Amino acid sequence: MAVKSDTGRVSRRALLAGGALAAISAGCSVVPAEAPRAPPARRRIRDLGIAIGSLTPGRWNAITDVPGVRVGHVTRIEGEGPLVPGRGPIRTGVTVIMPGDDVWRDNVPAARFTLNGNGELTGVSTLDRRGLLETPIFLTDTSNIGRVMDGALAWMLDRYPEIGDSAPVPTPVVGETWAAFLHDAEGRHLTEEHVREAISAARSGPVEEGAVGGGTGMLCYEFKGGIGTASRRLPAAMGNYTLGVLVQTNHGRRAQLRIDGVPVGREITEGMPYEGRKSKSILIIGATDAPMTPLQLGRLAKRMALGLARTGAVSMHGSGDLLLFFSTGVRVRRGAASTVASVWNDEHISVAHEAAVEATEEAVLNALAMARTMNGIHGNTAHALPLDRLPEIMRKYGRPIPGR
Repeated sequence: MAVKSDTGRVSRRALLAGGALAAISAGCSVVPAEAPRAPPARRRIRDLGIAIGSLTPGRWNAITDVPGVRVGHVTRIEGEGPLVPGRGPIRTGVTVIMPGDDVWRDNVPAARFTLNGNGELTGVSTLDRRGLLETPIFLTDTSNIGRVMDGALAWMLDRYPEIGDSAPVPTPVVGETWAAFLHDAEGRHLTEEHVREAISAARSGPVEEGAVGGGTGMLCYEFKGGIGTASRRLPAAMGNYTLGVLVQTNHGRRAQLRIDGVPVGREITEGMPYEGRKSKSILIIGATDAPMTPLQLGRLAKRMALGLARTGAVSMHGSGDLLLFFSTGVRVRRGAASTVASVWNDEHISVAHEAAVEATEEAVLNALAMARTMNGIHGNTAHALPLDRLPEIMRKYGRPIPGR
């Protein structure tokens, strides 16, 4: 007899065992079941031999190469089959970017840019007025933006008892993209505890990419997408500063996709998601330890849009393409009378523009390269970019991958 697991589903091991016993009792030989095949390995775009741009990446080629920046994810992947609103299937999560150990008391300069505004990034009115970021940055799916705001504020109220007394109540910065092709969007499925877990999980070092955190249910150029990141080091003559970018991709049409200038999307026409649920939006977060003013950071935010364009995006009418850039190189202590800091020399900012463009382009491609095929509601499938096809396609357009 097959035995049900804790989730109520019949376990594969029990079914195999039951089949074997039945065969033995009938006097038949038993053919061992074929072992499940491991999913194809995923590799970052640079590890595939495709180097984007000319500047040097940081140690981890991630936003966490910027000193003080940490990233944490909580991912929920539960259930399968038809959509049951409020129950699942669930394909969601939350990603948090921590600009330092205590951004509430030590605000950092920041600026944002809206390339196309059919999306939401909360807390930016205060950022626009002050030019300072005072909360961590959270990324999630559209229907969970209120849940994540609530969890973020609850965490801040616990950590900073002066809020609401001697200090103002902040509006957490939370961005969203739509996940309803794979996810029970009506059910929301995130809680205050998930937000706290993401904050607790925030670390420096390598960043998990693909279908994780806020990017769990997302697509990219009609392939599976999600979270991607990359970084660039500035030359020693310009301070050895680092610029890093993290994206939550959910945008683009297949035919638009370009990898290092090659129209890869035109060459891969199979595995398209059905017409009614196309992805549209992207969140792009940049960071640097270069001491920059909000005006300079606003210029970098705009340049990240150029990196997005290099991957083929055109920022369509229904897209929410929202960009934010902050600097850890200046700290403004809450309540202090003044802050003394060096400021980046605009004469050198063009190389920072180049770094922002390159890191954004590579971060988007890393999200594609690292994401695995995922099934969701009603069996909807977002197929992973087939990495084994890239050498042939790049060679066809005169851009062979070294060693491939």
